[in-house]
Amino acid sequence: MENQEVTQIIDNLKGRRNYEEKKAFKLGFSSLYEYFEDKILKEKKAADDINLEKENMLKETKKQDKKCGCC
Repeated sequence: MENQEVTQIIDNLKGRRNYEEKKAFKLGFSSLYEYFEDKILKEKKAADDINLEKENMLKETKKQDKKCGCC
């Protein structure tokens, strides 16, 4: 099953297609499709990690706000 997002990106490359193909093969991918699939997966994972860090920071600040200064 092909990812529509990946095929759309590949279709929109136009003049950069040769550059991206060379880059994909240099990085060890057997096709341009695999390269962009991996790239999208890494971007989503990075975004999830950032959101998780933000949530953890908010939880920590809320915990610190509840404590009184005398204890």
